[in-house]
Amino acid sequence: MMPDRINVFAPASVANVGCGYDVLGFALEGLGDFLTIERVGARGLEIVEILGGADIPMDPLKNVSTVAGNALLQALGTYTGGFRFKIRKMVKAGSGLGSSASSSSAGVFGLNELLGKPFNKTQLVQFAGEGERVASGKVHYDNVAASIFGGFTLVRSTDPLDIVELNFPDELHVVIAHPQVEVKTSDAKRMLKDEVSLSNAITQWANLSGLTVGLLKGDFDLIGRSMSDVIAEPARSLLIPFYQEAKAAALNAGALGSNIAGSGPSIFCLCKGEKVAQRVRQAVELVYSESSLDIHFHISKINPRGAEIVKDLK
Repeated sequence: MMPDRINVFAPASVANVGCGYDVLGFALEGLGDFLTIERVGARGLEIVEILGGADIPMDPLKNVSTVAGNALLQALGTYTGGFRFKIRKMVKAGSGLGSSASSSSAGVFGLNELLGKPFNKTQLVQFAGEGERVASGKVHYDNVAASIFGGFTLVRSTDPLDIVELNFPDELHVVIAHPQVEVKTSDAKRMLKDEVSLSNAITQWANLSGLTVGLLKGDFDLIGRSMSDVIAEPARSLLIPFYQEAKAAALNAGALGSNIAGSGPSIFCLCKGEKVAQRVRQAVELVYSESSLDIHFHISKINPRGAEIVKDLK
């Protein structure tokens, strides 16, 4: 028998991962959005509560979780009942950590569970992408793929949608440094040029290939060498205060590589082991301690599970 009520969690995520603009992402442990979804008799989707997120719309035609959920129900085509949503936001909007993706992913994952799992994970990513369309004006799948599948994911193709799960070394840790400024995804995307030079494209392809192989082989040196981004980082780093200083400090403290999380302003640093991650956090914190800008940190391993059922909302 299918349940009438479910609690789900979908993790925050880091997209692009340096050289993988719009195609590469990974999921974080210990940070994400929680949803309670309850089956009701009235038709359609209704949001009855949102905790932890200011200015997030209650209108189901504007909220990313219900927009994504409606895409799933339209594809199903046979369900005539409705669902009530309670949302607890733990991922700050405009942080660069896939806030809209977490809510979109939780919405479609939870509905799919309540409906008896009619869709596979790749299809859920497609539906969650409609939430991303509302959030940024454009469908992109790198965050929602990581949030739904967990681990590292590669969006090999968008038409048809093809998501590849990548192996990665268990020792890999990530430090998230989030300066308390907001960078909207739509604004960050406008900073990028529509065309890139052939030499930059070749460099980016080589680095993406190197990073992928480094993850698969557990070659930490190759991972670090391959995280260079010659397309998005040069433009977007200008939006993040003390970015270059923080990156230099992270690398000097032993980080494998450091780059912008999604569209920013969060900075992520990949590290081999927790001890290195703690050193990197201290080094980056020291950079910002000399300014008046507040900064929040999160350290975790890579979340291998992705969206999942939980007993209770945290």
